[in-house]
Amino acid sequence: MGFWAIFVKELKELLRAAGLLFFIVYMFTVEIYVAASGINMDAKNIAVGVVDYSPGVVSTKLLSSLRLPEFRAPVFYNSQKELFEDIKNKKIAVGLIFDTDFEKNIALGKESKIELLLDATAASQGYFAYLYLQNIANDTVNKNIKDGSLGVSVHKLFNQNSDSRYYMVLNELMSVVTLLSIILSAAVFVKEKENGTWDLMLLMPVSKITMITAKVLSQSFVIMVGVFVGCGVVVFGVFDTPLNGSFWVFLALTFLFSLSSAGIGLFIAAIAQDIMRVGQLSMMIMMPILFLSGAWTPVYAMHPFLQFLTLFSPLRYYIEGVQSIFFRGAAFVDLLPYFAGVTVLGVVLFIFGTRRIMKLF
Repeated sequence: MGFWAIFVKELKELLRAAGLLFFIVYMFTVEIYVAASGINMDAKNIAVGVVDYSPGVVSTKLLSSLRLPEFRAPVFYNSQKELFEDIKNKKIAVGLIFDTDFEKNIALGKESKIELLLDATAASQGYFAYLYLQNIANDTVNKNIKDGSLGVSVHKLFNQNSDSRYYMVLNELMSVVTLLSIILSAAVFVKEKENGTWDLMLLMPVSKITMITAKVLSQSFVIMVGVFVGCGVVVFGVFDTPLNGSFWVFLALTFLFSLSSAGIGLFIAAIAQDIMRVGQLSMMIMMPILFLSGAWTPVYAMHPFLQFLTLFSPLRYYIEGVQSIFFRGAAFVDLLPYFAGVTVLGVVLFIFGTRRIMKLF
């Protein structure tokens, strides 16, 4: 009885806190939408400059393949110096230089070269532009070689259209779940300190464990409602993200992860005296967790020591599990390592956080 009384009390408190309620709705809708639509790793609308010392059929065909949305119409220059100056001044992102023997060497079946200049300050855009141009050049040149050519057949797995928005929208959803699980689970205790009701809370005829569990689960319930809203409105509604696995398995993994993150929130609640410090400490703790999760850099591309540290990040198992559910359609038995990782780390974090907060009772 006491458990449900505290559970319902915290939900009512949240409904009365208009600012916090607005923040939660914003994070699960607008924030996810902006991140997924505004952060694009693909090459888009790239300005191309050209110096063609051997104008001919092949170079013309190649340049005619540079079209929107990836590339703007090429801008022609009379010299490499002019082209380089515009790249330096960020007017042009990609420069193509065809030498005088380019057309003749292709006709004779000899080695032909195209000099490519890239503004690598935007590293990911430059890399994708290089790949696009490489494919376009190979395709164009192969069609003009008399003595056969090399054909490459590409099969894209799990994300056939290479739409980075699917990846970004899920990553942002998981980041929001992480941040709010930490902040909300800490805030329910810190608000008692700020409002001067901590001593009144201790007088309630319920055990410490019951009170902590009820408060934490009430916030996990809020997180799950937010996940429903975020998935329905943004993930599936706006971006039509494919789901090849079970949505209910995804929710189960999300619930376990929210409890895991709540353990961190309990630790923060034990040392923070106001909501401002909760926000500051949450960001300090979340950043290393996020960087070690594989959300931005694949785990296999990290330094070996950092790869070892990722084993202690519950977000790594959550991200890999969610991606396997959505994109690979993994069966539940294949997801057990991710469930085990989130559960084991969650139990450790929850016990650690609970012990710290119980010292205040």
